Amino acid sequence: MRRSGPPGSAGDRHWRGSARFAVSCALLFCALCLLVDWDARSLTVPRALLWVTLSAAVCGVLLPQRVSAGPGWLAVRTPWRRRMVRTDALVSVWQYDGVSSHLVLRDADGRRLELDPRVLTANPLLWHELDTGVRRSTERGTLRQGADVLERLGHRIDDEALQAVLRASGLS
Repeated sequence: MRRSGPPGSAGDRHWRGSARFAVSCALLFCALCLLVDWDARSLTVPRALLWVTLSAAVCGVLLPQRVSAGPGWLAVRTPWRRRMVRTDALVSVWQYDGVSSHLVLRDADGRRLELDPRVLTANPLLWHELDTGVRRSTERGTLRQGADVLERLGHRIDDEALQAVLRASGLS
């Protein structure tokens, strides 16, 4: 199994499947648009380029963020940019709830990162790296805001892991 990050880093183990789904949806969209346009006998080169461009845009919208973490850092990579924060020097953490819940992390260097908390729930190694860094930030006194947010998230992750263990063992 190949890793995309440096040695000792953890990554989102569900990213490949989500990326494959995004590419499949975009290819299906492109094929259906080209097929409908061809059947209507209105397919031209400019229209084909339009459908291919729109399909690429669909892929870009559906492609999930790639989250990775290592000792003292957490990174989120999109097709356009890469953001990284030092988890051992976090200053603040916010969680925005609603239709698209996300965490916002800010470190002492002023770098900012947003990610979906479901990625941390689904990937215990990512959560472990973040939690270890948060503990260091708390020990150093840099984390001034949001420790309660991460504590609630940690309890939720632990509860979901416990439920999964109970279901797997047949006790639930």
